[in-house]
Amino acid sequence: MNTITYSKAEKHLVAVDCIIFGYDEGDLQVLLFPRAIMPEQGKWSLMGGFVNLDESLESAAKRVLFNITGFQDIRLDQVGAFSDPNRDSGARVISVAFSALIRPNQHDKDLIREHGAQWWPINKLPKLIFDHEKMVDKALLHLQALADSELIGRDLLPERFTLMQVRRLHEAIFRKPLDPGNFRKKALSMGVLNKLNIKNTSESKKGAFYYEFSKP
Repeated sequence: MNTITYSKAEKHLVAVDCIIFGYDEGDLQVLLFPRAIMPEQGKWSLMGGFVNLDESLESAAKRVLFNITGFQDIRLDQVGAFSDPNRDSGARVISVAFSALIRPNQHDKDLIREHGAQWWPINKLPKLIFDHEKMVDKALLHLQALADSELIGRDLLPERFTLMQVRRLHEAIFRKPLDPGNFRKKALSMGVLNKLNIKNTSESKKGAFYYEFSKP
């Protein structure tokens, strides 16, 4: 049996790419920026970078997210690894994709401008470099799986909100209308909402009760 030593093993670069989703006024968006280095310099790309020797994948993804948006302590989910030998024309790079969901109006706008980043509606994305479109597709499927098993919105909605506002968020994630009655029943059955004795009268004549998320 042949034994390959560390020194003789082939070396690869490892990178992380962050699919940063934003939700604002009923629309799901993705944060993109013009790539700063060759190859594909200037073309639209996800936020990413190489993993340093002293970093875990998670630490590298958090560093990228912080450097671009100024956000810390944001939930990052690992979406998957992308390892096609020809995925990056610059070198042999294995990339691990992470996704985050944030409020677009709460990031550091100066940092965003510094990197030339822009928010794009998910149904109007420009052509992306390498396999970044596949990363976005896989991240969206991951987000939809989360939204199917838990109520999304704790960090995205106002402190108090109506069930219609929660439903609109989930409709943006699933990219289709959801039955109001079925959604209401499912949302309330999860046991994470507290009903308030205050109504929003702008949604209907009867008014809709406000809710808040229970403490984690």
